[in-house]
Amino acid sequence: MKSISYLVLLSSLLSACAATPPVSKPPRKAIVVSNASEPVLPVAITPTNTTSINTNANSTPLSPITPPQAKTPVLQPNIDQARALLQQLLPVNIKDRNGWRNDILTAFTALKIPYEAQYFCAAMAILEQESSWQSDPTVANLDKIVWKEIEKRADKYHLPMVAVKLALLKPSPDGRSYKARIDALKTEKQMNALFEDIVLDAHNIGLPFDIKNPIRTGGPMQVSVDFAQSHIKAWPYYPYSYTGSLRQEVFTRRGGLYFGIANLLQYRVNYPQMKYRFADFNAGRYSSRNAAFQAALSTLSKKKLVLDGDLLVYTSNKTSSTQQQLYKLASRLGLTTQAIDKDIQREKTESFSQTLLFKRVFELAQQQTGHVLPQQIMPNIQLVSPKITRKLTTAWFADRVDGRYQTCMARQK
Repeated sequence: MKSISYLVLLSSLLSACAATPPVSKPPRKAIVVSNASEPVLPVAITPTNTTSINTNANSTPLSPITPPQAKTPVLQPNIDQARALLQQLLPVNIKDRNGWRNDILTAFTALKIPYEAQYFCAAMAILEQESSWQSDPTVANLDKIVWKEIEKRADKYHLPMVAVKLALLKPSPDGRSYKARIDALKTEKQMNALFEDIVLDAHNIGLPFDIKNPIRTGGPMQVSVDFAQSHIKAWPYYPYSYTGSLRQEVFTRRGGLYFGIANLLQYRVNYPQMKYRFADFNAGRYSSRNAAFQAALSTLSKKKLVLDGDLLVYTSNKTSSTQQQLYKLASRLGLTTQAIDKDIQREKTESFSQTLLFKRVFELAQQQTGHVLPQQIMPNIQLVSPKITRKLTTAWFADRVDGRYQTCMARQK
């Protein structure tokens, strides 16, 4: 039945409009705690399931959950002091200032992130970059973007647009036709709701029973739904009760902030500047460190590598170009291929920088160049999405966010 084919087509093409993945990357119930009082200083915590945690942009595993350490080993400020600090740092002209403050503070408390200006400002800088302080950010011309993608796909499959639009006149569960809902699209939350209805309506319209919602990111910090679903298994302390799905929580202000802050800050890394953490938020945790490792390896091997921060291929059983170069240098490194594989499997953890593989690559590369090499650089990734109309990169994203971060830090009295 052609109408079914058109709805399947819609399912596949809208997913392309749903996120902003890097071009070199693959397509990326709660336990309620009481209103938290004073959080303790964070310590390394072993999650219940580390292998299932996903990054914001791809399906690679993340590190164990380890909140960043406070600058100095002193007691955490109390909740009133933290609230006062946030009040200083928040922009004065945003709507519902107290609501944003309370949701940010609740997230920091539940995630055990130190109440420090640097961390508050880091979260707020990402928030401002991704949504300009909108809990349900609009996407300019979203309906036109979607229809343009539909036309491209229809042309690819030699389907007349007249017939496609006719098929989309079928009523959806909210009473409107699918076409009417596409015409009215303004936000990713609306697009997510549209797909939730398509999934629920799959039986009635003859779609495959295993059809899944392809919308991957949402909320004011554009956090990955996969990350949220995996994070709550490893850190089951979501501070809110809810009646809908966790996916729906990601598209709320409180849920989007909580999981976005977790993705940005709830892991430890020794970067000299916050902008590298911003790059990681865009490209995947530890991407800045791993890109520096690739650069050192490229220097050592005299072979050009893509410095994207991904040392392994997670979408297939293929050996990555980084692995291939490491194997060729195994004798110089004094490591077997088995030892290389064992160490490189830790690329998404803090401990990778303590492995023999990491240390020897940098030692030999520095001996070859005669100077110390940086252990963090900007990943070289171009951002691609139907929503992007100009050339943007992870470095551009990190620099933009860092500018907002510096502005926020300047508000501290």
